[in-house]
Order: sequence, then C-alpha cells, then structure tokens
Amino acid sequence: MNKNSKIYVAGHRGMVGSAIVRKLQQEGFQNLILKTRLELDLLDQQAVKNFYEQERPEYVFVAAAKVGGILANNTYRAQFIYENLQIQNNLIHFAHVYNVKKLLFLGSSCIYPKEAPQPIKEEYLLTGPLEITNEPYAIAKIAGIKMCQAYRDQYGSNFISVMPTNLYGPYDNFDLFTSHVLPALIRKFHLAKCLEENNWSKLRNDLNKRPIEGIDGNKDDEEIMSILKKYGIKKNMDNGDINVVVTLWGSGKPYREFLHVDDLADACVYLMNTYNDKLFLNIGTGKDIPIADLAYLIKNIVGFTGEIEFDTSKPDGTFRKLLDIRRLLNAGWQPTISLKEGIAKTYQWYLNH
Repeated sequence: MNKNSKIYVAGHRGMVGSAIVRKLQQEGFQNLILKTRLELDLLDQQAVKNFYEQERPEYVFVAAAKVGGILANNTYRAQFIYENLQIQNNLIHFAHVYNVKKLLFLGSSCIYPKEAPQPIKEEYLLTGPLEITNEPYAIAKIAGIKMCQAYRDQYGSNFISVMPTNLYGPYDNFDLFTSHVLPALIRKFHLAKCLEENNWSKLRNDLNKRPIEGIDGNKDDEEIMSILKKYGIKKNMDNGDINVVVTLWGSGKPYREFLHVDDLADACVYLMNTYNDKLFLNIGTGKDIPIADLAYLIKNIVGFTGEIEFDTSKPDGTFRKLLDIRRLLNAGWQPTISLKEGIAKTYQWYLNH
C-alpha cells in the first residue's frame, strides 16, 4: 500500500475496524473508504456489487462481522452463521470480480477444535470437533479462510487471512448480556466500585450510557440493585459498613490469551504490506493468564476493594486456548502492549466514553 492507495475498511465502526482506521490514519493513509451500515448493507449482494463497481477499492480489510460472547453465540445461532457467511461471501467475491489488489480477512481463534493441543498451531484447523456454543460462528469463519485460499488457488487473488486471539480495547462491547469476559469484568468492577463508594450519581450515569436489559439510571434503587445482583454484583451491609461482592462464573482456573486491539491493527497493516502467503496466520501474544488472575488484575486497576467469589456451579468452558504465534513472529511482527497497560488504557477509554 502507498499513502494514496484507495483502502476500504469494512466494519469501521466496530472495535477491530475502528482500530485499523486509527492505525492507517496514524501512518498517513488518508484515502479511506468508510461506509456505515445505513450507507451499505453488507448482507445485500447487489448493494455490495454496486459499491465495488463505483468505488473500486485497491485494498480491503474485512473486519465486518456479527460478533458476541458465549451467550449471544448460543442464542442467535442461525443469525451468526447466516449473516457472517453472507457478509464475507459478498466482500470476498466482489473483491475478486473488481480486481482488488489485496484483501485481508479477519477470522477468530474459535475456528480451532475444542480439544486442540496447546499452544494451538494453524495446522490444527479441521482436526476435531468445535466448541458447540459458537460452532455456527466458527464454521462461517472457517469458510472465509477456505474461500480466500480457493480464490487464490483458482484466480491468483492475493487474499490473506488472520486469526486473532481474544481481543479487547476501545469500542469493545461492554453489555453484560453479550460481552466477552475482559470487558465484562471491567464493567462489573466499575459498577461494584460505584456501589462501594455509594456513588449513585456515577452508577446511574453509567446505566444511562449503557442500560442493562433496559434498566437505565432513571429506575429506582431497588430495580437497579436487582439487575446488578443478576449479573453477580451484590451489596451487603455489615454493622453499617458497605461490603460489595462480585460473583464470577466458574472456578477462575481456565486460561485465556488477550490481545489489545491496537496491536491487532498494527499487525494487520503490517501484514497487508508484507505478507502474501496462502497460509493463514494466528495473531496473539503467545502468553495466557488464568481467569482468576485476570479478575484480580482488573479489580486492582479499576480500584475496587471488595470481594470476588467464584460460582463453581457454573461452567468453565474450554480450559485453555493459547495460540502458537511462531508463524507470525517469523513473518516479522510481535505485540508491544502489555496486558496491564492495555487494560488500564481500556478502562480509561471506558470512563471517557
């Protein structure tokens, strides 16, 4: 890519897409094509065809997708497979039809078998059953990888794919019903801190910005406390003192790997400029952390001083999911944002937004 290249970032309002846009702008790329969902419905094949015909982008980042946590994935199974297949089919196919120079497809580490050996190498794809709760989403992403490879095989299209680990950062989803574990923990400890400080103004302000199941800051104290309790945030009174407890699902023993989205964006721009191989790449840190340790790390960064309890009657999910990133390191890129630094930056972003 050169600084005048015409670059389309699909999904530029999402966490990943917005990070890619920030990175491109920081690097001096100004000829960016950015379309909202109202301006371009990526589920509409004819609309996507017309877009490519009119705009003729040279480079395409496919960061548009329907995403969510374990609850959303398991609840909206049909939507997750249909919408993701439709979006990527349209974007990849018409990138070929209109001679896009290069396309980067963003997948997910959930493509790998549930019981994959650790750390997970790229060649473990399709070697065993998937995690059932997010199987529809994973199958769509696997199809995206195979589609990029097939268009390369048949037409010589320079389409590459990357599979990020668990992401977090600015513009993450902090809805407690649909969010992933790290943003959910940030918000839970923030709300718990508000209760601990008896700061109802701050608590109501948070709920007004991001209602929980329709409960906003205008509801009475009882309704607010009820919804917080549903999500594991409970206030007890002990001899007049406020004692706040946050209850988390599972034992806290499973390990997870986390990558700041700005690191992912840096990797994507780097690979768009340098990587031209059929083989897809894992993108991660190569390091993981027990969920319990993550919880205490976020608790300390947020400044919540209450208790954490683990509800072992709830499922833990896959015990470990660490990506092998040797292929990425060999391609010349490595992450720079530590987990502690990244969480602190994300919490500050949350407070500012």
